Amino acid sequence: MAAYGLYQGSELLLASESTGKATKPVPVQDVIKTTVTVLTLVGAVLAALYAYRKQLLDEGASHRADATQLTERYSKAAEQLGHEQAAVRLAGVYAMARLADDWPEQRQVCVDVLCAYLRMPYETDINEPGFRHGEREVRLTIIRIIRSHLQDPREGTTWCGRILDFTGTTFDGGTDFSGAMFCGGRVDFSGATFSEGRVNFSRATFSAGSVDFSGVTFSGGRVDFRRARFCGGRIDFRAATFSGGRVDFSWGKLSGGLVDFRAARFSGGLVDFGGVTFSDGLVDFGGVTFSDGLVDFSGVTFSGGEVEFREAGFCGGRADFSGATFSDGQINFSRATFSAGRINFGGVTFSGGEVDFDGARFSGGQVDFVRARFSGGEVDFGRATHSGGRVDFRDSQVGAAASIDWGPFPPVPVNQP
Repeated sequence: MAAYGLYQGSELLLASESTGKATKPVPVQDVIKTTVTVLTLVGAVLAALYAYRKQLLDEGASHRADATQLTERYSKAAEQLGHEQAAVRLAGVYAMARLADDWPEQRQVCVDVLCAYLRMPYETDINEPGFRHGEREVRLTIIRIIRSHLQDPREGTTWCGRILDFTGTTFDGGTDFSGAMFCGGRVDFSGATFSEGRVNFSRATFSAGSVDFSGVTFSGGRVDFRRARFCGGRIDFRAATFSGGRVDFSWGKLSGGLVDFRAARFSGGLVDFGGVTFSDGLVDFGGVTFSDGLVDFSGVTFSGGEVEFREAGFCGGRADFSGATFSDGQINFSRATFSAGRINFGGVTFSGGEVDFDGARFSGGQVDFVRARFSGGEVDFGRATHSGGRVDFRDSQVGAAASIDWGPFPPVPVNQP
């Protein structure tokens, strides 16, 4: 019927092109030729539509098959992670990580499963009922896999920018995040415990998003942030407890965003910020308690931004700022309490910016400004109180360009041009 319709339409069309008395009938061959041409075009269009439709159906079937296969792989890997034998659990860890690489749409789900495994109850004492042989190696393998996926955000299989939830996790036996790039998303260590071995964040970069160490307990071994770069986003150490071992931030760079230590407790061991550069953003030690051990800021450079020790409590142990340079920005010790232990500002250089001890209370222990150099900027002891202990300005050098409110302390005369 379609062919007959096309034939009749073509004949009428060709006949209409001839008018008047001289009209000649159109040859049948031309009608057939036109009809065949039109039919060929229609056939080609229909064939293309059919091929396209078939391709869509094939792709849909292939996609469903791939999804089914990926789902089966997920189920098998999850089952392996719950196995009693450590070797099988290790196989599940690698299977889940490989699946995350192969399944971008569900990558976050696979990462969540591995992080959830770390958050599960973990018994480290071999004599306790919940102890499982080989479990430490399984957990360290997960951490190594996560670290390897945080090295380069440009990689197609990167986990940078993902949510990594380690809340309440127990890390022992060494934890390596060295060189990791926390450059987006959210990483949550809140409430975690770092208890044994070395925890390594050396050369890590914290540049965007948020990393939460609030409520973390560093109770043994060594935690290494050496040469780490804090240059954006928010890093939160609020209410963290540094109670043993060594936490090392030396020669790092804090140059942007917010690094928050508010209400942290430094009660033992060594926390080392020696050689760190504070150049932008806000680093907040407000309300921190220094009660034991050593917190080392020696050789630190405060050259911009703001560092807050507002209402900090120096009530034991030792805090060492010797050789530090205060050249720009603002360092705030307002309403801080110096009641025990020793705070060493010996050899510090105050050459610019503002250092504020307004309202600070000096009631015990020793605060040492021996050989400090006040060559510029503003130092404010106004409304500070001195009711006990020793505050020592021996051999300090004061320049004419420095603006100093000595508060309760005898002014040191200008002795440096």
